[in-house]
Amino acid sequence: MKLQIATALIALASVAVAFAAGPDHVAAPLGAILAGATGVGSTLLMGRAATAAEKPVQAALLVFVIFFLLRLVLVGSATAVVVRFGWNVMAFVVAFFVPYFVLSALEGAYLHSLRRTGTPA
Repeated sequence: MKLQIATALIALASVAVAFAAGPDHVAAPLGAILAGATGVGSTLLMGRAATAAEKPVQAALLVFVIFFLLRLVLVGSATAVVVRFGWNVMAFVVAFFVPYFVLSALEGAYLHSLRRTGTPA
């Protein structure tokens, strides 16, 4: 539960910082919202899968992989939209990838905790 709360707080903080980014009022929040939403969704579903599955590590890892692929599709699609509308691509990329790496590290730590204990952290 602590991981889900930490993920949600980091996602909210990244969105708040993106909205305060100044003139990039669309691209930066879009990146932060995509990264935060997928991070929170991944963390919540990893916890649910790990508690309900017979093999918690494999179930959580499957969720991790599915959300990784979803992020690939979303970041590619959103980058195309940002370019199409002439928004700041660098603001979008930074606002997406900075929280993405932090949230991915939390997801990896969660997977590692499952490996050690066999139960969700």
